[in-house]
Amino acid sequence: MAIIETHNLSRIYVMGNTEVRALQSVSITIEKGEYVAFMGPSGSGKSTLMNIIGCLDTPTGGTYMLNNQLVSEMTENELAEVRNREIGFVFQTFNLLPRASALENVALPLIYAGYSKSEREERAMAALENVGLADRWHHKPNELSGGQRQRVAIARALVNNPSIILADEPTGNLDTKTSYDIMHLFQELHDKGNTIIMVTHEDDIAHYAHRIVRLRDGLIEWDRKNDNITRTEPVAAS
Repeated sequence: MAIIETHNLSRIYVMGNTEVRALQSVSITIEKGEYVAFMGPSGSGKSTLMNIIGCLDTPTGGTYMLNNQLVSEMTENELAEVRNREIGFVFQTFNLLPRASALENVALPLIYAGYSKSEREERAMAALENVGLADRWHHKPNELSGGQRQRVAIARALVNNPSIILADEPTGNLDTKTSYDIMHLFQELHDKGNTIIMVTHEDDIAHYAHRIVRLRDGLIEWDRKNDNITRTEPVAAS
């Protein structure tokens, strides 16, 4: 079942007198439960495509269907609801609140979803347990390692049980061992049935995905099944 369908998607940014064609006629279908990596050099359009899929940006042309709904026909409230409930975001820079505990950071999306304080804490603790950080629930970001901060960000992305996880350069600020740990976590999430879409410029990270889409100059250069999937072994929490 297709969860994401784009048809002739384009995105043009106007900067002064210059038009930047970030995306040009991109058509892609992603099925429920797929693990896809968007690859490409800087300026290829991969992050723009992810932002449109995540309903953080709107296309200049073309159509985007999310769960068989035309995104362009959604109201602002409906888009906010989709971003909060349907999509879990993981960013390279973690985007955690510095003065809030791990538990409070993870619970944040649940505030907007209208859960009670006790429900928020219960669900946030379960999400932290899911990423191996239940014993660090009271720690603030500056008391955690880079890998632990990314785990908190992943727990926050999972707390609403989204249908899609979008990860933008999730290992970009991490060392090799910690990157391996995080990719093991994504592997486990995919094995449980989550749909994962990841942006990366690193070839070795892309090979954890089951399908790789390479973009260049706003176009899909190629889109192919990964026949050489990298699998991780269980590792101790970083």
